Amino acid sequence: DTDTDTDEGGDLSGTIVVSGSSTVEPISIAVAERFAEANPGVDISVDGPGTGDGFELFCQGETDINDASSKVKDEQIAQCEENGVEFVELQIGNDGIAMMTNTANEAVSCLTLADIYALVGPESQGFGNWSDAQDLATELGSDTELPDAPLDVTGPGEESGTYASFVELVIEEFNEDRDQNAETRPDYQASADDNVIIQGIQGSDTSFGWVGFAFAREAEGVKVLEVDGGDGCIAPTDETIADNSYPVSRPLFIYVNPAKAEENPALAAFVDFYLNDAIDSVSEVGYVDLADEDLSSTVERWDARTTGAA
Repeated sequence: DTDTDTDEGGDLSGTIVVSGSSTVEPISIAVAERFAEANPGVDISVDGPGTGDGFELFCQGETDINDASSKVKDEQIAQCEENGVEFVELQIGNDGIAMMTNTANEAVSCLTLADIYALVGPESQGFGNWSDAQDLATELGSDTELPDAPLDVTGPGEESGTYASFVELVIEEFNEDRDQNAETRPDYQASADDNVIIQGIQGSDTSFGWVGFAFAREAEGVKVLEVDGGDGCIAPTDETIADNSYPVSRPLFIYVNPAKAEENPALAAFVDFYLNDAIDSVSEVGYVDLADEDLSSTVERWDARTTGAA
């Protein structure tokens, strides 16, 4: 090793255990691969059982970092406190989910959250026409006029982080009040492969579906819809996702155990690397970068080891 290496050097050793969100998992994997190239002596495992399951492990002191696609909840904070586990909350990026139809579908350009729930929520099984969802959408307060056209739905399957986000950001706005489960209708073409979802949208003139925004904006033959969450129709862009004004968007986090970082130099170096050299992994795997000032705040929180939720 020469002095020109990053200050992590190549002489670090030890293990780092990362778990949590399947949405954040590909970012952490990308960072881990890059870190491992410079630090072959460090063994990093990254797993994605979900944000909640990850916090259970993290709050028991079993992991070093918890990837999270939602902010830590009060009961998770209590669980960590009970076990004497502190955390540093670090926002690393943003995620937005695009609602899509085919470019040929001129009748639809903006949907309310109520419309989306009425089209693909748990009460919509069997709806084969956009207009089948009209009564439910109207009952939920929408004044959108849904077209009389075949409704061909394609979207992520239950194993996908995007499915979980969609349920959290759209379905959970309504399901509890209506005594319904937090899930979508089961009868649509589901795929874990974003390319297959895009093909489904391209394959029908009046299709409907959803994928991560980064994927949708690259796709041909796809019309990305505006969404009205109560403040008018807003299109997903890097800006509206970063400031969360686009309704189907959310922040992405890593939560780090500072006591473990104190005793494991490899872990501290990994988080330094994550937030500096490797932060472009966020957009490389398809999510939305933090605004510069938000990234500065994250780096400051880490450098000061500021514990607790921001």
